[in-house]
Amino acid sequence: MQDATKLCRDLQRGTVSAVETMKETYRRINAINPELNALVSLLPEADALALAAAADEIPSAERGPLHGLPMAPKDAVEVAGFATTQGFVPWADNVARADDALAARMRAAGAIFIGHSNMPEFGLGSNTFNSLFGSTKNPYDTTRTPGGSSGGAAVALATGMLPLADGSDMGGSLRNPASFCNVVGFRPSMGRTPNAKGFGWFARLATTGPMARTVADTALLFSIQAGPDAKDPITLPESGESFLDAVVPYDDLSGIKIGYAPTLHGLPIDREVMQVMDRAADTCANLGASIVAEGPDLSRAMDVFHTQRAAALATLGNALDKSVPNWRDHAKETAIWNIEKGQQLNATELIQSELTRTRIYAETARYFSDFDALILPSAQVPPFPSDVEWVEEIEGETMASYIDWMTICCAITVTGCPALSVPGGFTSDGLPVGLQIVGPPRGDLATLKIGHTFEAATEHYKTAPTIAAF
Repeated sequence: MQDATKLCRDLQRGTVSAVETMKETYRRINAINPELNALVSLLPEADALALAAAADEIPSAERGPLHGLPMAPKDAVEVAGFATTQGFVPWADNVARADDALAARMRAAGAIFIGHSNMPEFGLGSNTFNSLFGSTKNPYDTTRTPGGSSGGAAVALATGMLPLADGSDMGGSLRNPASFCNVVGFRPSMGRTPNAKGFGWFARLATTGPMARTVADTALLFSIQAGPDAKDPITLPESGESFLDAVVPYDDLSGIKIGYAPTLHGLPIDREVMQVMDRAADTCANLGASIVAEGPDLSRAMDVFHTQRAAALATLGNALDKSVPNWRDHAKETAIWNIEKGQQLNATELIQSELTRTRIYAETARYFSDFDALILPSAQVPPFPSDVEWVEEIEGETMASYIDWMTICCAITVTGCPALSVPGGFTSDGLPVGLQIVGPPRGDLATLKIGHTFEAATEHYKTAPTIAAF
């Protein structure tokens, strides 16, 4: 499978045609997607080839950095002419009239949209299945889940059906599927990418971000997605192009101090995941980093996450109550529970969550005044069976809700810090495990470069699933 950075360069120069790239894309989709169900709402191949032919007519001097590249944004991203369903049956015909801000940036860079990537209903839960399109399978073991909610994107990348993909992340939806599918997922700092919907200030948890097979390819897409947005009240000023520096890794990690907190604040972690984490920490030490077994105090972060996630879902529930009065007849039980929890919140709970979150941020900033990065798992377990909706127990400890098994990501979300999942290794039976690298507030570039350096030393990304080897 060719790396996206080289492919994009060749498409820009015209040494590779968009038509031939599209033919190869559909060849792989036709061979792989029927079994794995990663991509949905696909354009007919003839229509996609017509768009590629038109792209080939554009003079080289007018071509953008993603010129002629086939892409299928997550099914929560509005793309003109495609249904944005979020896996919800009543929204099956919800055709977008215009691109949202993220899609507009990728289209302006020359991407050709051919469909959407599958996701769980409303993006809730880290197992990609819904009543509209069905279940997406993990390419490393088709009896397992690819994670979620950006599960379709991760599978499309791991199998070479797409060279680049976008995702979104509230409690791990970029990092978890990246971990389960041996690809890269980057949750950037809040305000780096356009905030198309939801809260602008208070209780803001979700962000969009890039996914790819390598950190260099991730940085390429991030350079298109990132950059200031006048409509975002906490937008950050750096241009997207500034993150292209992450295409080149550090020579080593000398002089970099990394905190190692694989259980964060005593969370249960699958024993094989823990073994992979220990090896990853050793790798960082061998690259010259100073490894210290210390993490920030995030013991109250999950309380904040539960409250502020529920608040966000209350807005969804209120809209559904008006537009789809019988929405509960179509939604999964965990979605109903979480939305109703949000609708039952009171002002005191909301205010307290914001005050606690402010204290957590201060603690995190203090921690990163002494550390350059924090490493820990991207998921507390390896990929689990796809017929299990969510992990109810880890190493003998029972999870209180369908969210809690992802605390290792949700707690980091509350800090607002950039977090990168890179391939970290494999379990004894060949299932991928991701390493989560958390950077200081607004330290996106350095976080990407540390991840790239680890990736270059380990090359775990080269272990592709058997289904992709043709």
